[in-house]
Amino acid sequence: MTSEKENALGKAASAYLRSARHQPVEWMEWGEEAFARAQAEDKPVLLDIGAVWCHWCHVMDRESYEDPNTAAFINENFVAVKVDRDERPDVDARYQAAVSAISGQGGWPLTAILTPDGRPYFGGTYFPPEDRYGRPSLRRMLDMMVDAYEVRREEVLETAGSVIAALEHNESFSGRASGLEGALGKEVLDKLIMAPLRQFDARNGGFGSQPKFPHSGAIDLLIDVASRGGEQAEHAAQVAQTTLRKMASGGIHDHLAGGFHRYSVDERWIVPHFEKMAYDNSELLKNYAHAFATFAEPEYAAVAHGILRWMDEWLSDRENGGFYASQDADDSLEDDGDYFTWTRQEAQEVLSPEEFDAAAAHFNLRTVGDMHHNPLKNVLHVVSTEVDAACLRRALEKMYAARLKRKTPYIDKTVYSGWNGMCISAYLTAAAALSEDGACRFALKSLDRVLASAWSSRGLARVVAYGEQGGSAAPIAGVLEDYGFVAQASLDAFEASGELRYYTAARDLAEAMIEKFHDPQGGGFFDAEFDKSAIGALRARRKPLQDSPTPSGNAVAASVLLRLATLSGEERYERLATETLEAFAGVVEHFGLYAASYALALRQRIEGPLQIAVIGSGAVAEDLALAGTMRYLANKSVLRIEEQHLSALPPALAETLPHVPDVGQGVALVCRDRSCAPGVRDAASLLETLDTL
Repeated sequence: MTSEKENALGKAASAYLRSARHQPVEWMEWGEEAFARAQAEDKPVLLDIGAVWCHWCHVMDRESYEDPNTAAFINENFVAVKVDRDERPDVDARYQAAVSAISGQGGWPLTAILTPDGRPYFGGTYFPPEDRYGRPSLRRMLDMMVDAYEVRREEVLETAGSVIAALEHNESFSGRASGLEGALGKEVLDKLIMAPLRQFDARNGGFGSQPKFPHSGAIDLLIDVASRGGEQAEHAAQVAQTTLRKMASGGIHDHLAGGFHRYSVDERWIVPHFEKMAYDNSELLKNYAHAFATFAEPEYAAVAHGILRWMDEWLSDRENGGFYASQDADDSLEDDGDYFTWTRQEAQEVLSPEEFDAAAAHFNLRTVGDMHHNPLKNVLHVVSTEVDAACLRRALEKMYAARLKRKTPYIDKTVYSGWNGMCISAYLTAAAALSEDGACRFALKSLDRVLASAWSSRGLARVVAYGEQGGSAAPIAGVLEDYGFVAQASLDAFEASGELRYYTAARDLAEAMIEKFHDPQGGGFFDAEFDKSAIGALRARRKPLQDSPTPSGNAVAASVLLRLATLSGEERYERLATETLEAFAGVVEHFGLYAASYALALRQRIEGPLQIAVIGSGAVAEDLALAGTMRYLANKSVLRIEEQHLSALPPALAETLPHVPDVGQGVALVCRDRSCAPGVRDAASLLETLDTL
């Protein structure tokens, strides 16, 4: 039940917040006004953190927050604050950590009870309207929290203080490891490589048991190991390729439109949570592009093309440039993946008998399918490739056309700076490996938009543009990952285009990142700027090390600084990157599978840069650039430089590259340790040169 009357979220710009503007709960946005009201009225704060793509957030909204009796109780006893975790990752990260410390639970929706100054004293995730699933009802929990605040105030304040103290201690990572050689040697890297190898599920691919997440950083780490040869190479290749193949054949992969859902609820990758995220698909696009470049299997190129197709069609602003945030899991609460799933009858209605036979055999379409809420529904997953290829191709086209007639789950068209950085880098990676010029052009167009709209003398904004009409939002400051991912994309754009302005943008972003987030005492980077007047848990300093759900901000920062050191020749960048890696060296092995991005940055630091500069713009240059991408290595970069750009290069690169009197159709120079091997003019010679290294 909702009302035509709007609460304060009617003024919000976020799609998630605006979706609750007609609820009878008197929601407020996160900010000083809400907490000033809580203190003036001496009421605890009910904090709800969720996302527009989150199924259980919608469930809790409908079951509880749209109920007038529950809303009346909340309005009388609490100040209610709703937060979009995509818009405010700094708020989400801290309260996730706090609630996990309190209850051992995390995820979305996140439900927390705070003191009027924002300190949490209780929390959990989903609370049902009645006691069930072994969980207390929301109303019973709220009753207890009101009673605790009114009757046992000292105990509440003591708990809240302890939670904040623990949060500040656990998230800071203030100690820097003591010696470069001992802290950042190959021993740390080997331990991090062993984590995914040990957790590999040999039967189903992936790591650990259910639920199954892709862990893209770990996959890239293993492809890097496989590319280098040595005793671990074969095992690493097997783990990476088995995982990529199992995911590609599973229900986590959208076989009709392309792209991947967020994760699988089962260990066999069959039944996913159906939301599709920009940041998951960007990193999986890199995985499959790197795998194709390394193992030369056409299947990986096909999957990468499918991700590009879905992102082009559904997740990108083709006119202005830029990538949207996500696609919802379902259209309604009764849906639960119905848009993406099929009964046998639904398939028979759109296919010829021959096409249906091919699709049913290929995708295991059964009378009793995979979905608990509707056993007739099947998640498309590959069980057989021994079918008529032409029939299957026609079946896929017809099933997708039929699916397009269903009501499409909501696309959040918000353009986030950091996630766009990830997508831009992924498109440039795929463009190089798959020779997709269109992907490169759109990536550069998107980066131009981000830099023009979100980057200024005031800093980098978190949001480039909101997708909803109505409402407004004060600029939200970018966090560490926004700066890191956009700087990384700018470096990738420089390498792909040779245009110095992208290098300059990366350097400017990195300087701002150092100024705003670097810890000169403990090393490493905080995730957000320090604000002594910040509300509640936002006062806690936090240094992100874990890959969850996006690559670690500190790992990305270290990688960016190492790349800048190579191009600029400035020792300061390398020193800061080294200090960042050192700051976590004593604890990083405990993060195992979730420290793969750190391991990739550490690989860059240990191995040093390997640059392949391809000069020229003819057919030979194209072949040389493609050969340069073969075999993914974390410390390798392929620079495309046209002759007219040779007079405007970053300082160290200008000194390193020798004068090439006759570029001709193209020449490639392999550079290491600030010197370059003699230029080569054919792909075979380039591969031979790389093999010797």
